[in-house]
Amino acid sequence: MHPLLKSLLQNAALGAALLVALVVWILAPWYVLLAAALAVALWMSLSRGGRQAASVSHVGISTLGQRLGASSVVVIGIAGVVAVLVALLSMAEGYRQTVGSTGDATNAIVLRGGSIAEVMSTLDRATINTVMQAPQIARSADGRPLASPELVVAATLPLRGGAPDEDGSVQFRGVGDMAFQVRPKLRIVDGRMFETGKRELVVGKGARKQFAGLDPGQSIRLGSDTWQVVGTFEAGDATDSEIWADAEVVATTYRRGSTRASITARLTDPAAFNAFKAGLDADPRTQVEVSTTLDYFAKQSEGMSKVLRVIGIVVGSIMAVGAVFGALNTMFATVAARAREIATLRAIGFRGLPVVVAVMLETMLLALLGGLLGGAIAWLLFDGYGASTLAGGVGQMTFEFRVTPALLWGGLKWALAIGFVGGLFPAVRAAQLPVTTALRAG
Repeated sequence: MHPLLKSLLQNAALGAALLVALVVWILAPWYVLLAAALAVALWMSLSRGGRQAASVSHVGISTLGQRLGASSVVVIGIAGVVAVLVALLSMAEGYRQTVGSTGDATNAIVLRGGSIAEVMSTLDRATINTVMQAPQIARSADGRPLASPELVVAATLPLRGGAPDEDGSVQFRGVGDMAFQVRPKLRIVDGRMFETGKRELVVGKGARKQFAGLDPGQSIRLGSDTWQVVGTFEAGDATDSEIWADAEVVATTYRRGSTRASITARLTDPAAFNAFKAGLDADPRTQVEVSTTLDYFAKQSEGMSKVLRVIGIVVGSIMAVGAVFGALNTMFATVAARAREIATLRAIGFRGLPVVVAVMLETMLLALLGGLLGGAIAWLLFDGYGASTLAGGVGQMTFEFRVTPALLWGGLKWALAIGFVGGLFPAVRAAQLPVTTALRAG
């Protein structure tokens, strides 16, 4: 076989094996990777070739300080990749946690049939009355159903700290006196609750941070009317980005009559949901969509979370390619500088595999340092960082970046994968160096 063709086939086979190894590496759980690391450690401790690899690795790692500039290129490049990747994925995770934690399995939400979001739904009074008579809905101490018909509209408010003409969209929810009882986590943390029949608002703490004029005691203009802000509420979920008022007053302002967008009902227990849904589906008077609030908000977060994750992976992948080339250049230069040393080891009986492993371990160590540095940067700068985005097509939702242990572990795996790719080809070249040629290298 022609040498050039043979080389091309070898490189193609190596590339295919490398691709498979990377996919397995990224997808493998931590215990599989731990087992692989232990297997390598045992090989280096118990076999002759492994001890040779350990000896060569010790020499290479001990001289990293003498090659500080070149080593820093690898560490800093990989740290940048990991920091950006983890930061972007933490945005998706923060959004998912905020929206996905809204609601619970005991609460059901009822929308008009065919609607996928509250803003698209309209329920008439007859449907509302039928739903609220369902026997699976829990009752208050005075025998009233724990169900809250609610109206949702989009309102425009000036952004806090923005330009005079810079506005944002906020979700404006009209509720009744049952709204707080069906959401036990929600509480007033500043000021008081609005009074029925008055143009008064309570605002979520997230909306208060995002928009100007929402501090208790201030007045804002919504629709054609002026509203007084009287309190701030907190729930720890997506409702923190909303503003609330009396449903009847909101309906009058926005000319919605007696219709509502949705009904949030507290069931007698989570097991009652199937019977509740089946009863409404079978009733010819109601054409509605029924789900638990936990499922509803989880589905609302899916699309945006996927978009944010895709953006993070694409940007991270592009940066990873640059980091791989940086590692390749650095390690090829390192192998060239140590050609005589490697050739001497080969001449006195060291095999090719220990040399490959030694160069790989050196690169993986630099990648590990880069991964740890990048993860630390992402955690220090972005964990808890506040942001906002359009949610549900209605208003801006505030949330915080969440740098979780799972994201940090994923970033570390990416760092080691970059180190693996960046070190493999220089390592193979080191093992294939002709001994006589390398010994003559000056």
